[in-house]
Amino acid sequence: MKENSDRNEPSQASDFEFLQEKIKERPINKKKLIQRTIITASLALLFGLIACLTFLLLEPVLNNWLYPEEEPIVVTFPQEKDEMRPEDMLTEDETTQEAESEEHQTSDELNESDIQGELEEEDNLITGYEDMYQSIKELYQKVATSMVTVTGVKSDVDWFNNPYESEGTIAGVIIANNNRELLMLTKRSPLKGAERIHVTFFNGKTAEGSIKKYDVNTDLAVIAVELKYLSSDVLEDVSVAKLASSNDVKLQGIPVMAIGNILGYKDSVCYGMITSMGNDITLPDNQYKMITTDIYGSKNPTGILVSMDGSVLGILDNTHNNEDTANLVSAIGITELKGMITKLSNGADILYAGLYVQDISSEARVELGLVKGAYISDIDMNSPAMKKGIQKGDIIVRIGDKEINSAADYMNAIRGYSANQEITITVLRSAKEEYKEMEFTVELQVRE
Repeated sequence: MKENSDRNEPSQASDFEFLQEKIKERPINKKKLIQRTIITASLALLFGLIACLTFLLLEPVLNNWLYPEEEPIVVTFPQEKDEMRPEDMLTEDETTQEAESEEHQTSDELNESDIQGELEEEDNLITGYEDMYQSIKELYQKVATSMVTVTGVKSDVDWFNNPYESEGTIAGVIIANNNRELLMLTKRSPLKGAERIHVTFFNGKTAEGSIKKYDVNTDLAVIAVELKYLSSDVLEDVSVAKLASSNDVKLQGIPVMAIGNILGYKDSVCYGMITSMGNDITLPDNQYKMITTDIYGSKNPTGILVSMDGSVLGILDNTHNNEDTANLVSAIGITELKGMITKLSNGADILYAGLYVQDISSEARVELGLVKGAYISDIDMNSPAMKKGIQKGDIIVRIGDKEINSAADYMNAIRGYSANQEITITVLRSAKEEYKEMEFTVELQVRE
């Protein structure tokens, strides 16, 4: 029985051989796989773009909600009217002291010897050499709180392709605080092409700054440092400079200080006096007063010229000096700069027509039979005004419907317009022993 069972086993195994099964792999549909991959990548890219746009749109809203900023106030540098001059202030102080001395003598009836002793003590204080310089030093230390050092950092590569950073350092002065930014006035050309701008205050603290606006004519720029990046101790220590009046020829001969980068070194100061006030600097669409001094400095000083009451009389600029006075410190008068500084401080552009204008003297008007206006002494090649047909020798009498009686009228009128705005300039042109009125439409531009 057992043998029979043994014989039956092989036949049973062969009987179930047909039940064996091979599993075949399903073929891959490459076309569908590629389509799904493309769809998945496209959806991922789409969702990424949507997320980025959502972040960019919501980030300023959330930032303003979490960290609200104050609206900047409009910076103004009004034109002065009968502003008191430094020497007048000294005269007034002396008059006040004399009146107080007389009143004191009447009320207290001091004896003659005591009065004489006080006068001698005051004379010694005023005329004493060391005391005089000590007073000037104290004034300098007060004005220095409004000074800054501006550093432009540029990346470059040397001859061996090794990267390095170069720095250019100039002096600047704090001119305004608009509740959002601290604004400094300085030279622009040393900062041209800078990747970063560092502003160092008199107490050694440093902050990141940026060029708000600049003027090509004067090479001046307004640097802005946001208040939210400044610590409270910096804001408490620094001060905004007081801008004086520089349009009085009687300032000639008064003592002054030059503060800034005077001799090629930062944070320097020199004393001297004003030697002249009557020289004009005529630039395209602007005219400024040049202040010269007897202060010896470098050929390219930066900083400010300050009177003995601590007020800024001018911004240092030796580019207009004669060749034989290249190292004597000069400045552009602050009075004529106020209009330009106001526009730069509020983020407005300085407009360009390309005209050099000057006043017509009363003698010339009588002798030549001319009317009041702004005489065009020169014109830039390829400037907006030249392209429209305005010529050297024309006399500007109107801009729009505003009468122009002087060079100052022309400059003030130009400042009232915006970039790429067309204005109508009416001129008188000499033609056969008479002057013919002509109108030109000029589009004002911004020089880069």
